[in-house]
Amino acid sequence: MTAEEKRALEEKIINVLKNIFDPEIPVNIYDLGLIYEHKVDDEGNVKILMTLTAPNCPVAEILPQQVKEEISYLTGVKNVDVEITFDPPWDQDMISDEAKLELGLL
Repeated sequence: MTAEEKRALEEKIINVLKNIFDPEIPVNIYDLGLIYEHKVDDEGNVKILMTLTAPNCPVAEILPQQVKEEISYLTGVKNVDVEITFDPPWDQDMISDEAKLELGLL
């Protein structure tokens, strides 16, 4: 996979993430700051490092599976590994300014 193909795939991944919403907060998980890292290697393997708004989040099992599933549908993706972390813990400072505006936090 060329550097250009990787960049294009990374953009598609971000678009997918921006279409997955936290069911409790009407903002997508990317702008909510739940995605800490997304990487694509030369073979098309994708690694997502993400968190949840709280360790006891009601969608703790559903949301990572949805991320994995939806990214795996993208052309060029071979394998998707989604890892959950709580380090650092999520807080409202991680929300994008655009999402903060939407939520009335600005």
